[in-house]
Amino acid sequence: MKTTKSWGSKVGYASAAALLLVTLAGPASVFAETAAAAKTGSAAVIEKTTSSVVAIIGKPGEGKKVESRYQLAHGTGVIVRSEGYILTNAHVVKDMRNITVVTSDGKSYAGRTTHYDEESDLALVKIEASGLTPATFASPSDIQVGEQVMAIGTPLSFALRNSVTSGIVSGMERSVHSSYSLIQTDAAINPGNSGGALVNMKGQVIGINTLKYVEYGVDSLGFAIPVDTVQHVLGHFFKYGKVKRPYVGVELNESWEAVVGIPSGSGLEVTYVEAESPAAKAGLKKGDIIQSIGQTSVNTLVGYNEALKKYLPQEKISLTLRSGGQSKTVELVLGEVKTADVKLVQDAAGSYIDSDQGKTRIGDSHYGWSMRYPAGLIQMNQSDEGSVTFRDAKEEYAITIHVEENQSADLSPYGLLRKLDGEAETVLERRYVEEGSQPYAKLVGKADGEYYYQARAFHKGDQVYYLTLLVSEEADYQNNAKRSSYEDLLDTFTLAFDKQDKALKDISSYEDKNTVATEYGISFDLPANWEEGYGEGMTYTHTEEDVDLSVRVSSVSSGDTLKDWAARDEERFKRTYVEEYRKVEAPADITVDGVPALSQRFAYTMGDEWKHALVLYIFKDKYKYELQFEYAEEAQEAAEKTMADLIASVHFPKDSMNASIGFIQDENELLKDTDTVTVTSEKYGYSIVVPESWSTTSREDFDSRYAEYLSQLGTGRTFYFYGGSIKLSAVEDGHLAETVSRIEKEHQTNHGIDAEYVYTVSDEPMLGLTVKKFALQYISKDIPYTLNQYVFEKNGVVYTMEVRVNEAVKTDALWAQIQQAAASITFQEPKQ
Repeated sequence: MKTTKSWGSKVGYASAAALLLVTLAGPASVFAETAAAAKTGSAAVIEKTTSSVVAIIGKPGEGKKVESRYQLAHGTGVIVRSEGYILTNAHVVKDMRNITVVTSDGKSYAGRTTHYDEESDLALVKIEASGLTPATFASPSDIQVGEQVMAIGTPLSFALRNSVTSGIVSGMERSVHSSYSLIQTDAAINPGNSGGALVNMKGQVIGINTLKYVEYGVDSLGFAIPVDTVQHVLGHFFKYGKVKRPYVGVELNESWEAVVGIPSGSGLEVTYVEAESPAAKAGLKKGDIIQSIGQTSVNTLVGYNEALKKYLPQEKISLTLRSGGQSKTVELVLGEVKTADVKLVQDAAGSYIDSDQGKTRIGDSHYGWSMRYPAGLIQMNQSDEGSVTFRDAKEEYAITIHVEENQSADLSPYGLLRKLDGEAETVLERRYVEEGSQPYAKLVGKADGEYYYQARAFHKGDQVYYLTLLVSEEADYQNNAKRSSYEDLLDTFTLAFDKQDKALKDISSYEDKNTVATEYGISFDLPANWEEGYGEGMTYTHTEEDVDLSVRVSSVSSGDTLKDWAARDEERFKRTYVEEYRKVEAPADITVDGVPALSQRFAYTMGDEWKHALVLYIFKDKYKYELQFEYAEEAQEAAEKTMADLIASVHFPKDSMNASIGFIQDENELLKDTDTVTVTSEKYGYSIVVPESWSTTSREDFDSRYAEYLSQLGTGRTFYFYGGSIKLSAVEDGHLAETVSRIEKEHQTNHGIDAEYVYTVSDEPMLGLTVKKFALQYISKDIPYTLNQYVFEKNGVVYTMEVRVNEAVKTDALWAQIQQAAASITFQEPKQ
């Protein structure tokens, strides 16, 4: 079975990304292709169509790896309107900056992306031109398997623009990582062909080249977006400014036959219905089988999408279902899939803004330095700790800048010069330079017998700045003119950064926040000084401010609501703390990233200081998200600002949920106070029944390798619950009277030290025995506790049971659990 992925953070539209799968052999020459094609009239087709095909080039988007300042991204486009509208793949222009379009006559134009639809992998680029030759599109019904076609594009290199390859239509209505059906072709489609035209022998465009399948042993497997999808998307672009997709509100499974490609009439199984969706209002439920939309049978996810393509939001459709073994038809009014706005960062002229444009200096605003723009050098790497390296393309010269923090504020010239010791095998120059307003230590030397370098050390406040020129070969070092140009660059280094200087480019990589992008469909920004915490789930902490965050994700149970969820948590909180040790406020309605949510504040103390908690309850699609902040009362002011900033940063990015994530059980919904487990010690001859939520440790759980830890555990087993524990021990080689006497002496000693240490001793009936009970209340580190100790003998074994519980959590419910556990103890003959 195959499950759809929620599309656009909504369900009801099967989704997959159409992305270029790259690499293969170099392109065939346009001249060789043309010569071969001339016999079949291909030359005439090429002459007719190439004027409608353009090359697109630009800088890769931010975050993409760039090895050289000359590395550019490129693709292909097809002219669709004479006034300068060009169709291409969305993945070609995604995040592309400084778009340039080159037409077949060699003219170049600045371009800007005006429309963008990632789901169909189509986008429009606009150039300021007129009189262009739009492509002619074929009729969808005229396309036939086996007909000859040609692919026109810009493979591998921009220098190869308007290259032509030929082949046939190998298949129709294919589904390969796409939301809609594709045309399969054996015409060579290489990197850079994306967005180009697949044309028939009439010179008509039958599709837009989008991807090729690359795998060892697989050849001639390319795909194009068919003309009917192209015309559908273009129609929406020009009429609505975007593609308006209908929303049903279901997730679907394909049958195994559909997954492996066997013709199937099984329909699509509904695996999830979103609350308040059109499907929910029409009565669809999990397990229903959708067989047709209108008069169109649907057996695959792509077929489902193709059928919905005929409709607009707010239109009424009929669905034929098989539900509960019965066939029925329901009608519903379609909603609209919500899509995120695409940010197209452009200047007034319409081009993408080059962040280097107009810059004459670079610097780091966080570390407070600047220098002349290092023309001819490539920035290679950079760290958050203040290090950055530039080098030339031939790797002959390199400049590094490094900052050391927390240094002595009164560093002397001698001390600064000493900072440069130990690097050079041969010292060529070593001195303290006092020229100008910022003196520095200077060392010129030769290291490792190979490279030369000049290092400068500057001092400001508690920071030392190291500026180093590295020269790889002696011959390059002897090239005085070239070396001097780099030394002149070093001379422009200054310990200042003017934020008002528009010609100064800030290259700082320091982040005062880190974005946490999870696979659970949620992301948020944490302050840079936060760390991952310990424990289950996603936990984060700031030890200095004493603020913690935990994030829990689970599935929404059928019929659950935010208010019911919050009410269950509030009831659990009240069962945990005694009334005078807790505070709780009523939940408040809020929105998080446009999603309705509840927030509720809690406070509690274990008897020493008050802790506060802010809990957010969020439903998003079929999952629920609980964000819990916890902070100390004295940190409240700082915590409030941190929480506000963090909540404002929460996003639910489209398609960020890992598609493999299924149902996640909320364990709190399963756990009941009445659920218990029986723990037996054969060695010491007893069994005890305790709540399943309690944890336990005993030396019987470990082997002799943990001798040191075992000695700390003693002979007992401890059961831990929140705020306390029960420890049940067997006194090896013990006697009842001696054990009672020893424990009483310990209490007497404590009373002698502290007169407020008061305890009582009594004989109590328990477990069919008369046991000795020591009872007291005491305060440890300002935290009040109740401690009861019981001593008794059974089957020749002396046992002690110690019950310790914090007064803050000594609720009636917990005390009843403790008493039930104590009363459940049974005895057997110890195993020898």
